[in-house]
Amino acid sequence: MGLRFTTGIERLDRELDGGIQGGSLVALAAPPASQSERLLYELATQQRTLYVTTERTTDAVETALHDAADPGRVRVHEVGGTDPLDDLLEMVSALAEGTFVVVDPAAPLERNADYRAGLSELRSRLREKGSVAVFHCVDGRTVPDRRDVTEYMADVIFDLSVDLHRDRLRTRLTVPKCRRGDAPCDALKLDFSPRITVDNSRDIA
Repeated sequence: MGLRFTTGIERLDRELDGGIQGGSLVALAAPPASQSERLLYELATQQRTLYVTTERTTDAVETALHDAADPGRVRVHEVGGTDPLDDLLEMVSALAEGTFVVVDPAAPLERNADYRAGLSELRSRLREKGSVAVFHCVDGRTVPDRRDVTEYMADVIFDLSVDLHRDRLRTRLTVPKCRRGDAPCDALKLDFSPRITVDNSRDIA
């Protein structure tokens, strides 16, 4: 079956036959007003991780990781300038095999004119190293034109949604796409306190 990377959420790992398969590109789609960053931190702190920040400073991300969980083996690097996608490819090429990668957020890379070719190269390097990359795809008021490319090229899509139910915010995670296996059919209701778990209580309308 090959190397699997845990999500830190037991129920989700079971639904994914043990976790995210090595060599996969994952898109985490979420509204900006959600707990998606907490989910990223949970993913990152479970294993040896390169956390690539494209908008926030390294210090800001490191502080958030310390506040949310034990950062363990997470290294944070900031990319920017004229070609953040090329910077990311260089970093992935230098990684040890089996390293988890988080790109937060994906939008600055998606604005690159050569994005499709760069993403194809990234997927090849991930497979060579048995690594996983999670792109944080924030679905805000302005979404890059190449977001469709990210979602098409992704092997797995996690879709986080937030709604108001009985005067309480409710966060649900679905997996609408899983290229290397069966996608979970049911939405998972996530509880973010204190650690991220699946809320198994039933909502009665």
